[in-house]
Amino acid sequence: MGHPSSEKSSPRRTLVIACGALAREFLAVKQANGWDHLDITCLPAIWHNHPERIPEGVRARIRANRAAYDEILCLYGDCGTGGVLDEVLKEEGVERIDGPHCYSFFAGDKTFEAMQDEEIGTFYLTDFLVRHFDRFVIKGLGLDRHPQLLPIYFGNYRRVMFLVQFPDAALEAKAKAAAERLGLPLVVHYTGLSGIADFLGKAPAEAV
Repeated sequence: MGHPSSEKSSPRRTLVIACGALAREFLAVKQANGWDHLDITCLPAIWHNHPERIPEGVRARIRANRAAYDEILCLYGDCGTGGVLDEVLKEEGVERIDGPHCYSFFAGDKTFEAMQDEEIGTFYLTDFLVRHFDRFVIKGLGLDRHPQLLPIYFGNYRRVMFLVQFPDAALEAKAKAAAERLGLPLVVHYTGLSGIADFLGKAPAEAV
């Protein structure tokens, strides 16, 4: 009897190192596309308030997992690291999604630039930030303890832009309440998840 064919490509495994604020979006894209070859490990979303922690945190995850995966990708923008994250990723040979932050790769670079051109004084929210507005914005900026700082932080803003990943009337109502708390009008823009899907789709499921 002949031996079974060995021409079929072997399965690959790809690890995605991501901000914890993007875990829900990653899982939605993975499920929608049936990308079972993708796994995720997340760093704390609160590190956006301490971006100096992100580069070495990503490096540690890369080195801890490199031997177990065929490929590692990074689902982070620069996120306030001033280019240091990109330096780490270059040293480690890991690709990240294009864009300075998640607002850009959710909306798309050109759309985000147009939003900025239209009104530079825009404060952006995502689904995650709306759900965790008190923790990341109010408490994160100390406004729960020092509400008198609100006009100092937000006095130069002219609007809140809610970039929606999953349409949800209750979440939009919460975003409106958050904008009112900041004393700003709310604009809603539906983004979906195509930016993340396009990036993750680069990772092949089988060896070439």
